Amino acid sequence: MVSAPFQRALVIRGGALGDFILTLPVLNALREAAPSSRLEVLAYPGIAALAETSGLIDAFRSIEYGPLAGFFTRGTVLDPGLRGYFASFDLILSYLYDPDGVFAENLQSAGAKRVITGPHRPGESSHAIDQLAAPLTALGLPLAGRATRLALEPAVHGALTVALHPGSGSAAKNWPVEKWRQLAGQLLAANPEVELAIIGGEADAAAVDALRGLAASRVVLWENLPLPELARRLAGARLYLGHDTGVSHLAAAAGVPSLLLFGPSNPGVWAPPHEHVRILRAPEGNLPNLPVATVLAALARFREGPRLATGQESPENEKP
Repeated sequence: MVSAPFQRALVIRGGALGDFILTLPVLNALREAAPSSRLEVLAYPGIAALAETSGLIDAFRSIEYGPLAGFFTRGTVLDPGLRGYFASFDLILSYLYDPDGVFAENLQSAGAKRVITGPHRPGESSHAIDQLAAPLTALGLPLAGRATRLALEPAVHGALTVALHPGSGSAAKNWPVEKWRQLAGQLLAANPEVELAIIGGEADAAAVDALRGLAASRVVLWENLPLPELARRLAGARLYLGHDTGVSHLAAAAGVPSLLLFGPSNPGVWAPPHEHVRILRAPEGNLPNLPVATVLAALARFREGPRLATGQESPENEKP
């Protein structure tokens, strides 16, 4: 019998929602390699809960714990509670920014049996998931697959729901708000059976405000929802339209057919790798140059695809 590569493993992952979702294939590979072993993450709780509720990990602990900062300094007194916590793992995989290796050294001095580091932020050389999965090589483990799905109980919507996420954390990644408004209005006018769900967080206030009041009885707002609840609602939607954002990665992992508008970002590195995701690139990477009519046509072709009825097939990729 082949022994498990670890008995207790910890993955440390900072970063935003998209960074964590891109790391799900690593968690999945570790889980499949040692299904009876314990796997935990140190991350932001609201994000890590997605992996726990899906059974990818056994538990998580908040990365927002003040004494953790001491592990980034040489010669400091390390928090006893954290020392004991880290010493309980025979494998720690850290994706934290640690250019001088101080954090890794302190993990080992705390008693961690084996410490492996991964890239804090992937470069442009290959898909981000492949770069994040590179540390698995040191363990002799294969990547079980790029397109990891979250195990969810989809929310039941009363209408055919199309989810729109008109914002992002970067203005360069955003399709202009007025074009979102035009698209939403035309979708509602042409599809009386459709309900639009507008997704918004703190960074999306201006974009969401521009869409308020559109056929109010057929527009719902999903604002500042806990991520597990947003994931459930996305899983029950018919279609999702968004940018290169963490929410788009969440939609892909939730299994909703998704059309993503890409501007300057490289989809070969950052796009979700799922078969039910299609990318529409803006001319010359400039999203203001992407016409509303082009997006509507892509959505129409996507909605008519047999996968939306059968769950088995999907239309061809949209081209720039």
